[in-house]
Amino acid sequence: MRLKFTSQEYNRVWIPDPEEVWQSAEIATNYKTGDSVLHLRLEDGVELHFFQWIPALCTPLPKSGQNMGDMDPHIFAVAERKLTYKMARNNKNQSVIVSGESGAGKTVSARYAMRYFATVSRSSNNTQVEDKVLASNPITEAVGNAKTTRNDNSSRFGKYMEISFDQRYQIMGANMRTYLLEKSRVVFQSENERNYHIFYQLCASAHRPEFKYLKLGSAEEFHYTNMGGNTVIEGVNDGDYMMETQKTFTLLGLKEDFQMDVFRILAAILHLGNVQITAVSDERSSVSLDDKHLNIFCELLDLESDKIAQWLCHRKIITTSETVVKPIMKFQALNARDALAKKIYAHLFDFIVERINKALQFSGKQHTFIGVLDIYGFETFDVNSFEQFCINYANEKLQQQFNLHVFKLEQEEYMKENIPWTLIDFYDNQPVIDLIEAKMGILDLLDEECM
Repeated sequence: MRLKFTSQEYNRVWIPDPEEVWQSAEIATNYKTGDSVLHLRLEDGVELHFFQWIPALCTPLPKSGQNMGDMDPHIFAVAERKLTYKMARNNKNQSVIVSGESGAGKTVSARYAMRYFATVSRSSNNTQVEDKVLASNPITEAVGNAKTTRNDNSSRFGKYMEISFDQRYQIMGANMRTYLLEKSRVVFQSENERNYHIFYQLCASAHRPEFKYLKLGSAEEFHYTNMGGNTVIEGVNDGDYMMETQKTFTLLGLKEDFQMDVFRILAAILHLGNVQITAVSDERSSVSLDDKHLNIFCELLDLESDKIAQWLCHRKIITTSETVVKPIMKFQALNARDALAKKIYAHLFDFIVERINKALQFSGKQHTFIGVLDIYGFETFDVNSFEQFCINYANEKLQQQFNLHVFKLEQEEYMKENIPWTLIDFYDNQPVIDLIEAKMGILDLLDEECM
């Protein structure tokens, strides 16, 4: 039997699961040579009698001293090396960068690396901290991941999770930093793409009594969730995922009142996207005070509907001598509506991350840490959003750093020391960087246009 052991005591294994892919389990009784059944206990206390063969991902970790370069890539092996060999033995902080194209498996890899750290460093008397660290993943994926044409669960933001360890190398807590949320997705999705998962989870739960006051319906009924023309992901039950999201909120200590505030704001954004703006003339636009979605939006956020209707269709210009209120055209009013939706969502996202970090705070002094960076992926669209352009730029800069340290500087060192060496030919992306950031590059031209 081939099992993937996850601790030095050899009492934890990973087993296949149809929903979670892999589940952590304890060996409940000693396994003796010749036994035909292995007794396992899942984290929820359920006991299993296991006798299936485990695929390659769960093959044993490399033995101490074995060269990782001699083996196939292995998520757990990389995590083990960072935790046991690098951090624990050398007392040095570590970081894991997970990069690649969109759909390459970065988010799943980062999730399993974190799960590995949490499992092998689990304290025997306090599992709450490790569970909280892992609980941050379903929440950030719900509010920050979406279906794209390349990936059903694409991270539309960058995430760096710093996991703190005490002197016994058990997890004390963690802190999350996020980068460049794709706000434009809130108000626009390309064909066959979806908005953020949380909107569809909420719409799929609209029938539940506690959500009736949000006055939601199916995702097809809302402009912001139906633009891509495909509101479902094959094999995914958004209603079930909503319950999972709520469970993880609760596990992090984020009570029902907080959760309902979050869902109220999310529902308000959907209603805002359905507010109808009509052209009164070439220069003017208006919103009816009888607009159903306008009134629900204002009711949910405790706003005055007449003022919202006015300021969606007007702008205020303040000069040194006077203040002028001018009407705006329909397309400008639509842009104003969408800009408001993006701003609300961005603030909500930051607030959720802030509350997660509070839940993961710890007392005492950090001894060491391991950072896991799940960076955003390259995408190529017919028309790039500004956020996607920035995402691609960030990835090009990361690739440049990789090239510099792995190829350029390393090979220069070989040349200096006259070590026989055949130079490795690699793609140097410096011309792409220059196109973006050099004098009169794309960023300079954008700055000029924005003046």
